[in-house]
Amino acid sequence: MDPRYAKVLRRLPPLDGDPIDIHSAPGLADRRGPVHAGSFLRERRIALNCARAELPRILVHEVFHFVWLRAGNPRRRSWESLLAAELRDKARGELGWSAEWRKRALTAADRAARTRRWREYACEAFCDTAAWLYSGTRRHPEFTLAQRHRNRRRTWFEDTFSGRPLPL
Repeated sequence: MDPRYAKVLRRLPPLDGDPIDIHSAPGLADRRGPVHAGSFLRERRIALNCARAELPRILVHEVFHFVWLRAGNPRRRSWESLLAAELRDKARGELGWSAEWRKRALTAADRAARTRRWREYACEAFCDTAAWLYSGTRRHPEFTLAQRHRNRRRTWFEDTFSGRPLPL
């Protein structure tokens, strides 16, 4: 494994699951254009296309897509409840652009009906929060969520995953 990847992964809580192939993929893009990374869950593969300075944040975000997949419905619903409470509190901002642009596009109907738009936002907010918590990046222009909401998210992660390896 690339030593840069190993250094980032050592910051994470214990993980439990099959290995994930992590590799560089210059020119990576999706239907909207260039992207920093992509997770291919069925292939257990992460493709990275980011600057060295962004690597910790982006890699942790991508690893947590695997955690989200295996977290189970009760944990995902609990996370969604936390996000719904933030929205009721009119919380602005997020902990990464991938969640931010999805949050901006949400409607009350999305949340109420648990539409695909809502579920994608919940996943991206989960992964961006994990990147904020575990990447070692203390400040970033994309960290715009108020501190009180960050603290609630940190507590949720600690309460939900403490004492057991993260499902990978």
